[in-house]
Amino acid sequence: MAKVVVFLAPGFEEIEAITPIDVLRRAEVDVTVAGLQDGPVTGSHGITVCPDTTIDNVRPEDVDMVVLPGGMPGTDNLRRDPRVAEFVRGMDRAGRYVCAICAAPLVLHAAGVIRERPLTSHPGVSQDLAGLNYREDRVVEAGTLITSRGPGTALEFSLELVRVLKGAETAEALAAFMLARR
Repeated sequence: MAKVVVFLAPGFEEIEAITPIDVLRRAEVDVTVAGLQDGPVTGSHGITVCPDTTIDNVRPEDVDMVVLPGGMPGTDNLRRDPRVAEFVRGMDRAGRYVCAICAAPLVLHAAGVIRERPLTSHPGVSQDLAGLNYREDRVVEAGTLITSRGPGTALEFSLELVRVLKGAETAEALAAFMLARR
């Protein structure tokens, strides 16, 4: 069974975290929600989520994919945490999926894993990614790097994560069931 970890930092964007967690679990992917510290984590719109564990209890070699939701100040909190950067670099070195939505591609850039690969982000942070192979597509897959624009693209992003982990047939069946026809 494919295994995914979603990191939550205080101030995360709720739609960008909960949508991938929900959609991946519907596709029977093993999803672990990991906070940067013990206890509940409150998102940027006041919704509190209780993670399964903390980042300290998850290792890159134990998962197939890491997902970083955006939001502010969640993205800044992820970017300032050296454990996140090291985890992301470990995933990238191992050829595992590194995925970010909205402002969270800034975390990947700070960790040095984007290189020349195409990516996208929320338009509000695109200037911080100037000089990179930036695209305005709603979801950009570049091998094991998958990025997306923001809350309005969270479902498409999540279905793309299902597609790469479980196959197109599973993603299409799930999309049809959820009435997000592809």
